[in-house]
Amino acid sequence: MLTRDFSFDLPEHLIAQFPPEHRGESRLLLLDRKTGTSSDHVMAEFPEFLQENSLVVFNNTRVRKSRIFGRTENGGSVEFLLLKEREPGLWDAVVQRRKRQKIGRRYSFPEGVEAVLVDKPGDRGILRFEPPLDKAYLERNGAIPLPPYIRRSADESDSERYQTVYSREEGSVAAPTAGLHFTPAILHRIRERAEICYVTLHVGIGTFAPIRTEHLSDHRMHTEEYEISVETADAVNRARREKRPVIAVGTTTVRTLESASSEGKLAAGRNSTDLFISPGYRFKIVDHMFTNFHTPGSSLLVMVSAFAGRDVILDAYREAVRKEYRFFSYGDAMFIQ
Repeated sequence: MLTRDFSFDLPEHLIAQFPPEHRGESRLLLLDRKTGTSSDHVMAEFPEFLQENSLVVFNNTRVRKSRIFGRTENGGSVEFLLLKEREPGLWDAVVQRRKRQKIGRRYSFPEGVEAVLVDKPGDRGILRFEPPLDKAYLERNGAIPLPPYIRRSADESDSERYQTVYSREEGSVAAPTAGLHFTPAILHRIRERAEICYVTLHVGIGTFAPIRTEHLSDHRMHTEEYEISVETADAVNRARREKRPVIAVGTTTVRTLESASSEGKLAAGRNSTDLFISPGYRFKIVDHMFTNFHTPGSSLLVMVSAFAGRDVILDAYREAVRKEYRFFSYGDAMFIQ
C-alpha cells in the first residue's frame, strides 16, 4: 500500500493549539467499525459505552521536560530535545540545525552545566553533559516538548495539561494523548462498570513522525521501550479467557499490548518494540480502541486504519472535518467499537 492512500484534507483552523478550557470536555466520535456508522457525543458519556466487566488499559508514562536550550561559545542559541540517556550524562538528542553543529562543539546551559557534541549518528546527536543531568535539573530548566503542529511555545499550563492525570513513569518525549481526555471523575465512573489496568510505553519521537517512504512496506518504526507488570498481564489474560472485551486507550497502549502478545496471551516484563501495525495485521489482544484524530500519512493513522478499515476511518475523518472536530494532541477523541 502507498503512504498517500492515508491522507485527508484538514483545514488548519481545526488543529487544536490549546487544550479545552477544562479537562474532560472534549467531543467524542463513536465509530462502529463493522457498519462504518458514527455518532456524536461528549467525553463524559464514554463510560456508558463500555460493556459491563470489560477491561480498560491505559499507558501511564509521563512526559519529561526534555526540551532545553544551550549556548555556543559564540553566543548562539541551540535547541535540544533529549530522547534517551545511554549512561549517566550521555544523551541521544534531536539537535536544532544539526548539520551546522560540529562534533566537539561545546555548549553552556543554565546553572553552570556544559555539554559537548560527541557524535552525530543518523539523524540524531549524542551529547555528554558535565555534570550529568537529573530529573530536578530538567524540572527547573527544561520545557515540555509540544509537537510541531502546535505553533506556540509551551507555557506553564502545558506542564499539567500535556500529562495524563494517571501519569507515573517518566520517560516520554510526547504524551500518550488519548489519555489527556480522562479526569479522576471519569476514571471513577469507568471503575464502576469495568476493570482498569496500566502498561508503560515511553513515547519516542518516531511515534508521531510522518511516514517518509512511498510504500508502507518500506517504513521502519523507531524503537520504544515498554514494561508490563505481572498484574496487568494477568488481568488481560483473564479477560481474554473470560471473553471480556479489552479496550486500549491510545495507540501507544495498542502497540504495547500487541507487541507483548503471543498466540493471544500477554507476557509480563520489560522489552522494546519497533512494531508497525498496518492494514493486514491481525490484532491479538485489543477489541476496542479509544484514540485521538491523527495526522495525515502517519503511522498512527495507518494503525487505526488497520483496526477499523481504511475507508471506514477516512470516511469518519471526513465527517469529523465537516462537523469541525478538533484534531491532534489537544483535539477531540474517537472511540472505535
